[in-house]
Amino acid sequence: MNQYRSHNCSEISKKDIGKEVKISGWLNKKRDHGGLLFLDLRDNYGITQCVVDTEHDDFHKVESIRLESVLSVSGSVVERSEETVNRNISTGEVEIKIKSFEVLNSSELIPFQISQEDDAPEDLRLKYRFLDLRKSRLHKNILLRSNVISSFRKKMTSRGFAEIQTPILSSSSPEGARDFLVPSRLHKGRFYALPQAPQIFKQLLMVGGFDKYFQIAPCFRDEDARADRSPGEFYQLDFEMSFVSQSEIFEMIEPVIFEVFREFSINKKISPPPFEVIKFSEAMDTFGTDKPDLRNPLIIQDFSKEFLDSGFKIFEDNLKKNMVVKGIKVPNSSKKPRTWFDKLNKWARDLGQKGLGYIIFDDDEAKGPIANNLKKEKLSIIVGNAALKNGDCLFFISDERRTAEKFSSFAREKLCDEINLREKGSFRFCWIVDYPMFEYNNETKKIDFSHNPFSMPQGGMEAIKNYNPLEIIAWQFDIVCNGIELSSGAIRNHKLDIMIELFKIAGYGENDIKRQFGAMYSAFKFGAPPHGGAAPGIDRIVMLLAEEINLREVVAFPLNQQAEDLMLGSPNLIGKNHLKELRLKIEEDKND
Repeated sequence: MNQYRSHNCSEISKKDIGKEVKISGWLNKKRDHGGLLFLDLRDNYGITQCVVDTEHDDFHKVESIRLESVLSVSGSVVERSEETVNRNISTGEVEIKIKSFEVLNSSELIPFQISQEDDAPEDLRLKYRFLDLRKSRLHKNILLRSNVISSFRKKMTSRGFAEIQTPILSSSSPEGARDFLVPSRLHKGRFYALPQAPQIFKQLLMVGGFDKYFQIAPCFRDEDARADRSPGEFYQLDFEMSFVSQSEIFEMIEPVIFEVFREFSINKKISPPPFEVIKFSEAMDTFGTDKPDLRNPLIIQDFSKEFLDSGFKIFEDNLKKNMVVKGIKVPNSSKKPRTWFDKLNKWARDLGQKGLGYIIFDDDEAKGPIANNLKKEKLSIIVGNAALKNGDCLFFISDERRTAEKFSSFAREKLCDEINLREKGSFRFCWIVDYPMFEYNNETKKIDFSHNPFSMPQGGMEAIKNYNPLEIIAWQFDIVCNGIELSSGAIRNHKLDIMIELFKIAGYGENDIKRQFGAMYSAFKFGAPPHGGAAPGIDRIVMLLAEEINLREVVAFPLNQQAEDLMLGSPNLIGKNHLKELRLKIEEDKND
């Protein structure tokens, strides 16, 4: 028998009544009921209630044990009375009458509550993360993460994918986010970079003749923290396939994602394959974002044409400046009090807009300041095109196209929540496809890659020769769930001549490609197959399944928002001898 336990803290049930058992765990709760002392013992698996009375020789010793001390308890299993049964735990019909116990390790006074959620500040929780991990919710999240990863592995290997690890020490890339750099001891003045993604390596695996690759890949990006982005590192289900089209990638990964979400969510409605496919341009027009939350039924319409020569001077003047007018119809909102509309206007102004104009449609009539200033025929067209019905309101945004799209996306979400329209208990998936290959950078006044520089342009070399660069569409796609981007992917460019021409448009000469992407440049000379893939984010998938709003709640040891590990004290200072060995020198900041 195990030295410390015959059962774990979730195993004991009515079938064990009368048996002598031994369990070990942390003292989760302690309750004194006047002559009876109840102890809840907790381990990785669950909780078991133990009881000792004043007749026990060591009653006072048990009474003095601090919460979160590690105990081993031996005793007999007894049935609880009907009124004391706890249906919330698997062992709730029984308890252990303590015969003997041992304190395996006593605990000091804990800095925050473990057995219940409290308002401990996040930095304190991160400093004592090893204690925070004992909390039921966080503990379950980390176990969920483990099970999700295990499930992904099984599903990918069953589909013929080989799990292959790619290097962690890599070379710096000029594209994407900032790299984390690692100085080389052996090569003076040179640095490795931690990979932002295994992008180049997985493409080279396809060139190396592997047909289907995957790994649970660690990725490192020196980015600022967000609720759905961890600073420092994150993990993704990275995969690549040879001789595939975009639709074949979708057909492969959709059932994998669907099955994982079905396996680990309870009573949720999940989009079945095939997932909805939305073009990037359509997503921007209809939702104002390429990360639409399809649980939100509101859509955005363009009313720019309708406001030309309409009599509403503010929008007419904006249209003369090449601005646009966007509108969002909101049902069941016309009876809201004036203060509600005023608060929405203030909200819009706080975000840099001049306000949030609106038309109220009630009693078969359009009302409000905008309606009163519109020519009747134009008002009739707007009402018809928006399909306004009694009870509806139509809200307007007018600004430069990019700004209008961005703010209309915010307004769509705000209005949805104000009226409580968002579908509950569901995971809604969609693909966003046909991203532009390039975009114009207003700061540098040059054309940049908009997404992934290693994607294949639709139409290949013919598109490069015959289209304006900003009109070229790439075989690039994202998968989005409930407004969160889970993955980017693409059909990769596998032809050197196309690669050279694409990089030339972005301002890179052939020598730049050789220097910065030498392995890819060389590999494409030796028979690279058509290939493509994607990399769904593990952290974000688990965050959705756990119904958390912050990635730090599904990562065992996350950094804080300032990219610090408060538990280990990193990043930390390096000793002078180590710096000397690496031939590094720290410059003093005169502003410090």
